[in-house]
Amino acid sequence: MRLTKAKKIKPRPPTRGLVLYDGPSVLDGSPIVVIATMKTSNPKTGDMIQTWILRSDENPVEASKLGLDKSICGNCPLRRHHGGACYVNLGQAPLSIYRAYKRGAYPKYDEAKHAELFFSRKLRLGAYGDPAAVPYEVFKPLVDLSLMHTGYTHQVRHKNFDIRYLNICMVSADTPKQAERMQSLGARTFRVAIANDNLAENEIECLSDSKGISCADCGLCNGKSNQPNIAITVHGSLANNFKSPKRGK
Repeated sequence: MRLTKAKKIKPRPPTRGLVLYDGPSVLDGSPIVVIATMKTSNPKTGDMIQTWILRSDENPVEASKLGLDKSICGNCPLRRHHGGACYVNLGQAPLSIYRAYKRGAYPKYDEAKHAELFFSRKLRLGAYGDPAAVPYEVFKPLVDLSLMHTGYTHQVRHKNFDIRYLNICMVSADTPKQAERMQSLGARTFRVAIANDNLAENEIECLSDSKGISCADCGLCNGKSNQPNIAITVHGSLANNFKSPKRGK
């Protein structure tokens, strides 16, 4: 009997990213895409799967200039289009990911093939863009698969806001009064504050700021009601654009 060498099986290349959703924005019906990237070099978040919510028909830099980012950021006052203090550098990761998407670099998420990629991983909803722009049914199964997640939304007042997002996202607040109002509705808040602002009695400072703990190691920003509210000092290259009224205004 002649023996033959077994064929070498080439290992499957690692998955760089996945298209989780490609369809209309919940906020205004315009075309958007949600892409999960599996690796990050962001030291603040740590080792988390990052999700990016982008216009699918325009690159993020131009979308912001034209005001088309309302489809993914809604009524967020930090939008660059309105001269806000958004910390995301659109010309870096968002633009690179958008271009890769246009090249067809990311396969469409298939639960049977890709669900295992989320097991024992930590998930960030909205590295750019507001999770509430995406149907809740897209993110909730991935939240359930993941070991831990973080998420934030500015869309509580939007007419199309899905209230179920309060179960998995912090509500972004820009003033102490906003935070108090959202908390009275049963939401947990993540408040952006100016330097040396005072914490409310029911707030703690973001542990990344105060102790250098990454989001992956912290996990408090998951929207669950049995955790404290968070405040963070405004940061990023446009931080000077942020103005927070005093408590009571």
